[in-house]
Amino acid sequence: MPRASGRPARATLTAIAEEAGVSVATVSKVVNGRPDIGAATRARVERLLVEHGYIARTPSGGGAQAPPVPAINLTFDALHNPNNLVITNGVVRAAEEAGVDVVVGVVPDDPLGAAWVRRVAAAGRLGMILVTSEFTPQQRAHFDRADVPVVLIDPMNVPDESVPSIGATNFAGGMTATEHLLSLGHRRIAMIEGRPDAVCSKARVHGYRAALGSAGITPDPALIRPGDFTFKSGHLAAQELFALPEPPTAVFAANDAQAFGVIEAARVRGLRVPQDVSVVGFDDNDAAGTSAPPLTTVRQPFAAIGRAALQTLLQLVAGKSITSHRVELATQLVVRESTAPPPGV
Repeated sequence: MPRASGRPARATLTAIAEEAGVSVATVSKVVNGRPDIGAATRARVERLLVEHGYIARTPSGGGAQAPPVPAINLTFDALHNPNNLVITNGVVRAAEEAGVDVVVGVVPDDPLGAAWVRRVAAAGRLGMILVTSEFTPQQRAHFDRADVPVVLIDPMNVPDESVPSIGATNFAGGMTATEHLLSLGHRRIAMIEGRPDAVCSKARVHGYRAALGSAGITPDPALIRPGDFTFKSGHLAAQELFALPEPPTAVFAANDAQAFGVIEAARVRGLRVPQDVSVVGFDDNDAAGTSAPPLTTVRQPFAAIGRAALQTLLQLVAGKSITSHRVELATQLVVRESTAPPPGV
């Protein structure tokens, strides 16, 4: 990072301490990697060290070590979700622009304990971005005590209003997907839900119900099936739907993985997609455009969500106020070849 105009070529700890509003001892602790410094204070000092081009000398007077590079943790509930790679890309690119490193990991087996948070704080992380994970009051208390700010991406539960979260317009996406099927002439439209404890899944189902209600259609309980965001759950639910005396002519799945399960269940039953049954997913993951047939789906702006989460976290670290603690970025319907008018229309 270029040195600010008018600053000396080599800053002293005293000058950095004065500008950061802390003691020289605190700056020294940051330089030496001591863990007993709050994340916000550490971030402020580390930024000034980088901006000033501070060079820490070894005790013998020879050699030099680079100033510490500020870093954040990007933590997922699991790494097998293909959408996580796109989120990571958005976070990393935004972090590069801000001069911040990103450490990627998964939620530990004991996420409720304080040990996890202590490790994050001891490593000197500026803060944490948690993706698709439940954030409990106990976790919140641990992070608060450690002075580690947290931003959530698509949390499973509804977090405390003071905890910033970034996501997509799931309700609007669910409504748009269902309206698309209605516009093609479908009236028996099934819905395969996602995980029952996921806020995003509930919002998509509410959007589905709202679109049917606006069209004067009462949702048929037999056409709404549980799922858990996996191919297997979509496949099983579709088998049950296609076995009904009056099966649906279209299926809206809460994510693309479930939609692929629906397409496979249709193939096994001898149904053609979209000639016999239309299928819509949600996410627009990498496989959606190359599936057979290419999947009509609701696109989530995962990279933009990652970027927004990183920017929000850095605002918290800098002590700036957050204009909104819940940010939802717009979804977009991507129409491909898995949807068509129902048979006979």
